[in-house]
Amino acid sequence: MRTRRTALAAAGLGTALVLAACGQNAAAPSGPAESNAPTGGVKVGVILPETKSSARWEGFDKPLLEKAMQAEGLDADIQNALGDEQKFSTLADSMLASGVKVLVIASISSESGSAVAAKAKAQGVPTIDYDRLNLGGSSDYYVSFDNEKVGQLQGEGLVKGIEAGGKQNPQIIEIEGAPTDNNATLFYNGQQRVLGPKYQSGEYKLVQSQKIADWDAQVGSTTFEQILTGNGGKVDGVVAANDELAGGIITVLTKYGLNGKVPVTGQDATPAGLQAILRGDQYMTVYKPIKQEADAAATLTAALAKGDTAAASALATGSVDDTKGNRKVKSVLLEPQLITKDNVKKVIDDGQVKGSEVCVAETQAACQQLGISAS
Repeated sequence: MRTRRTALAAAGLGTALVLAACGQNAAAPSGPAESNAPTGGVKVGVILPETKSSARWEGFDKPLLEKAMQAEGLDADIQNALGDEQKFSTLADSMLASGVKVLVIASISSESGSAVAAKAKAQGVPTIDYDRLNLGGSSDYYVSFDNEKVGQLQGEGLVKGIEAGGKQNPQIIEIEGAPTDNNATLFYNGQQRVLGPKYQSGEYKLVQSQKIADWDAQVGSTTFEQILTGNGGKVDGVVAANDELAGGIITVLTKYGLNGKVPVTGQDATPAGLQAILRGDQYMTVYKPIKQEADAAATLTAALAKGDTAAASALATGSVDDTKGNRKVKSVLLEPQLITKDNVKKVIDDGQVKGSEVCVAETQAACQQLGISAS
């Protein structure tokens, strides 16, 4: 899938895209998220996908979306499908029956997301694909980060880590995201912009690339260990599609005495991922300022709730190709950032993660060296 970005000026989204201190990355709850209490504003629905693949959905997205929607005068019913596609559909049915004016969906799969978007369209309710594009769907708009760029940064980060270690003809294992998540495909495509030519030239050797169903970190860890032992315990670099997968991989590397010796990528700039970077066990992560994404989604939702499609289209200045639906989707595409040890402080300074979540006993010395306050 190709993407086309148009830079988003802060003025273009008002104060909605201004970075400010916000948000917490608490561990995702095990039970269903409660819906918001009515605020008297225009009612809209937001469905988040799950809690298993990343702490971001409940720790970052939910509170930031709540705040951003409220600031736009919207009464947002925000719920999490907890990885259950039937629950995802049921939540959508309930929200549509309650009279929501706009439906924002971060789907579990393109199939379930497309089915929900079709139901909403039949009832005249506009939908926004949030973070994950539903291939073959009918959503009017898409709000996310440039996900191929995310993968490209992972590839670039891995190359930097390998070069820093001075390893020649490195052997690489790739542990990718869920095959049902279009973003995982985009991450992979971006990675291959950087790594593909190196594999083809023989400069790097790809041992194996494996997608992990449901982004399950335990499955990812087991799969990685099987590939590693099948390769005689040899690995010089690991592409991990997000920080949770990276954490499982680092556990295996530690078991074999390889942690800190093999660069590992990540994504989401979670507290655990940032701690691993400060310890030296993970080389990099990709920081996606989720406040920007939540604010952009809220601004777009507010315009659609008012029926102002001209304002909505003025905000969605980019586009992505839905290759299955053979259509272009108007999009707000935000810029991800590569984070290594040297700039971990950026994530804390922006307020996405607290210093106290990162500066624990084993990382305290690194925090002091980098000027990161634990308070």
